[in-house]
Amino acid sequence: MSIIEITILIVAGVFVGFINTLAGGGSVISLSVFMFMGLSPTLANGTNRITIAIQTLTAVTSFKQQKVLDHKKAIILSIPALLGSLIGARIAVDVNEIIFERVFAGVMLVMLFFILFKPQKYLYGREEILKKKINIRLLLIFFFIGIYGGFIQVGMGYFLLAGIVLGAGFDLVKANAVKVFIALSIVLVALIVFIINDQVQWIPGLIMGAGTVVGALIASRLAVKKGINFVRYVIIVLICVFFLHFSGILDIKELITI
Repeated sequence: MSIIEITILIVAGVFVGFINTLAGGGSVISLSVFMFMGLSPTLANGTNRITIAIQTLTAVTSFKQQKVLDHKKAIILSIPALLGSLIGARIAVDVNEIIFERVFAGVMLVMLFFILFKPQKYLYGREEILKKKINIRLLLIFFFIGIYGGFIQVGMGYFLLAGIVLGAGFDLVKANAVKVFIALSIVLVALIVFIINDQVQWIPGLIMGAGTVVGALIASRLAVKKGINFVRYVIIVLICVFFLHFSGILDIKELITI
């Protein structure tokens, strides 16, 4: 592997770690870079789990040190997500990518609406929900998010954030801490499945993973230091970019591989 390739992997990792820690969708970048370097889509999907595992472990550790992680609820919500991840990683059917991308673009618009026009509901948390016990409906939601995350990973952070904020009542900063904890449990299960099926390339995954450590540390500390509004503005920008990508207006993959 050349110095240029190593540099590309590390720089991409920094962006992926930052984006995924504050919001989600960074896997669009990592998957594109892996495939640009010659990995098949299946190998890229499996290798990407190494990158995400390193990034989420770093972010969880950082949020824990800053005392914004609610361990109890994070563990409870991660259990159904973990089980769903096991199913998702083992799914062997094809997904119509075009349909998925259009649906995902719609989800981006809904989330953008809440962030811009109903910030009290999406950004600042709801104490009356936070005090309630986690119900079966919420566990089922995270089970299905886990299936999706185990299967493809891309954009999972947005679904997790929506479930944690709207369903569990956390504000956006604390929701990010819970999100990366759940994402870690999902990706570890999926990674094991991909390793068993020999669909992982360790060297590029670990190199990009080193870059995600930097990005995750920067993002987690900025989230706590700058507060909810900072996270809000970052997510607004990222939602707009990924909406353009998934709606077919902008192709991030082409921009990366030029």
